[in-house]
Amino acid sequence: MTKPSAPRRHLPTSPFKAPVAPVAKHFALGDRVSHDQFGLGTIVGVEDGVAMLVDFGARQARIVSPYTRMDKL
Repeated sequence: MTKPSAPRRHLPTSPFKAPVAPVAKHFALGDRVSHDQFGLGTIVGVEDGVAMLVDFGARQARIVSPYTRMDKL
């Protein structure tokens, strides 16, 4: 069995660009959001950057960070 690889580091002398770090998304209570799977919703609970509870009308879902499939409206 092989060990999991460590994250690759960028050398300053490399001719290739360093990978861009994803921008952290910030949400607050009451924000309207759009989720790829669940649709439109309203944030009803926030857990300090770990997760949030979103009301999508028919159901509520706990969305865990990173929020890659959700955008603020």
